[in-house]
Amino acid sequence: MLSFKVTTVGASAGFILTKEAMARLRIQKGDTVYLTETPDGGYRLTPYSPDFERQMTLAEGIMHDDREILRALAK
Repeated sequence: MLSFKVTTVGASAGFILTKEAMARLRIQKGDTVYLTETPDGGYRLTPYSPDFERQMTLAEGIMHDDREILRALAK
């Protein structure tokens, strides 16, 4: 487990990610990370947008259900 200390960043608060934490998250300086709430009341820090995941799930459903229409449009 990794731990971080909250520090002042300008007029806000933040924490510094170590190289090890950035490697584990597969992020680089300038990337956006998302803090999401988990069903058990905890939090998850991830580089993946939960909105994008939801949109892709919907798109996959449409692609599966309307496969023939998409094939016709691709011609």
